[in-house]
Amino acid sequence: EHSTEHIYNEIAYLLSVMEGYNGTIFVYGQTGSGKSFTMHGLADSSSQKGIIPRAFEHIFESVQCAENTKFLLRASYLEIYNEDIRDLGADTKQKLE
Repeated sequence: EHSTEHIYNEIAYLLSVMEGYNGTIFVYGQTGSGKSFTMHGLADSSSQKGIIPRAFEHIFESVQCAENTKFLLRASYLEIYNEDIRDLGADTKQKLE
């Protein structure tokens, strides 16, 4: 019942990744329940942008504002389905060990 903006602000925004901590968002639910939509959203709609694009915007805005600081950014987007793990940022058909 909540927008992705509300979910991002209440959950993901609070992760302290800009302070050097790892952040994880674990999305769980039945097939077809809206997990992928919540994470991706609609690229052309600012009101229905997903959590991932919102997080990237937030991180890169913070990096641009920081002076005399170096950052190493890494992001993973994995799916675990029927005990198979797939990297959704690469070849989505290839299973990981």
